[in-house]
Amino acid sequence: MSKNKLKAGTICVQGGWKPQQGEPRVLPIYQSTTYKYDTIEDMGDLFDLKTSGYFYTRLQNPTNDNVAAKITELEGGVAGMLTSSGQAANFFVIFNLCEAGDHFVSASTIYGGTYNLFAVTLKRMGIDVTFVDIEASEEELASAIQPNTKLIFGETLANPALSVLDIEKFAKVAHAHGIPLIVDNTFATPINCRPFEWGADIVTHSTTKYMDGHASALGGCIVDSGNFDWEKSADKFPGLTTPDASYHGVVYTEAFGKAAFITKAIMQLMRDLGAVQSPQNAFLTNIGLETLELRMKKHVSSAQKVAEYLENNDKVAWVSYPGLKSNKYYDLAQKYLPNGTCGVISFGLKGGKETCKQFINELNFIAIVTHVADARSCVLHPASTTHRQMTDEQLLEAGVPPELIRVSVGIEDVEDIIADIEQALEKV
Repeated sequence: MSKNKLKAGTICVQGGWKPQQGEPRVLPIYQSTTYKYDTIEDMGDLFDLKTSGYFYTRLQNPTNDNVAAKITELEGGVAGMLTSSGQAANFFVIFNLCEAGDHFVSASTIYGGTYNLFAVTLKRMGIDVTFVDIEASEEELASAIQPNTKLIFGETLANPALSVLDIEKFAKVAHAHGIPLIVDNTFATPINCRPFEWGADIVTHSTTKYMDGHASALGGCIVDSGNFDWEKSADKFPGLTTPDASYHGVVYTEAFGKAAFITKAIMQLMRDLGAVQSPQNAFLTNIGLETLELRMKKHVSSAQKVAEYLENNDKVAWVSYPGLKSNKYYDLAQKYLPNGTCGVISFGLKGGKETCKQFINELNFIAIVTHVADARSCVLHPASTTHRQMTDEQLLEAGVPPELIRVSVGIEDVEDIIADIEQALEKV
């Protein structure tokens, strides 16, 4: 059976590291900053990008590269790289295509930290963004695109709104204007959705979430599909299609073909900004990846039961979970995520913000943590924590009403999870 025909569960276990005769069966941790060469000429060829290899872990490391290769194979891409966090991954994909004076379009219902990165930090760097409603028509999306627009961005499943991105619609508009669609696929993971199959060009992940799955290793990843023709839109992407003076005039699209985007991100951005993932964290992420398919099935099946319980509880005002037939994104979820969405549920309680806080404080083992999407069930009130830097108007635009509670259903016994929620609800 060829590599391309392997199922996701097999890739989770066997992807990436391919040990040769007498080599370690488990991916080793290459805990070294540097790599030895016999001659200065050999080292010089690496710096000139004439040959491939390792010379400094800030740029590349064998442990990291093997984990990136596994995620790339899971997504069906051609090249990938790890970053120090999901935030770093999303910054890199924007900054790899945009510079001061450029513009991009983003769905408004995205993670609060990403919203702040786009709306505040990147604007300080001279990169402007227009936020659009995730349910905008093709015409409305197109009207947001300007002559200096370089990309469109969205999340497969928005955190914490849990809206479902219509990937085909966003891709169609992006490609009609000669720009790529970038999709953050963190919540769905490639187990439940592969955005490239629906027209996305680049995906990002916070591997800190389901991929690691144990809240032990911070990390991010970028994967390129290899499908976007940078040369066709050469005037929009001079960083990829014109000589790079910092590497003796190399033209990334000419020298690296389908790996141009990732190579530029490594050799320019990682070189200069240094947001590298530690080999130790990559090693831990790889262990998590081995059980990703198994865990996602458990997360989804349990979350479905919890969502159904909440929907039928009189104290609950509303529930947002695309697996529910009553959810307005149910049809899109069936299209893009037929095997299930994720283990995260958003809901609100009757009585508003203060009642929601009281409920959360009454939970026993469902812990209050600034995290989501790992083996342990956890809960958060985003308006008071992760999204507290946003105004009420921005919160509503991002799909985060003040009473929203985000619960991440873990892999504990689902009856125990529901019992903990039930006893807390009885006290409010």
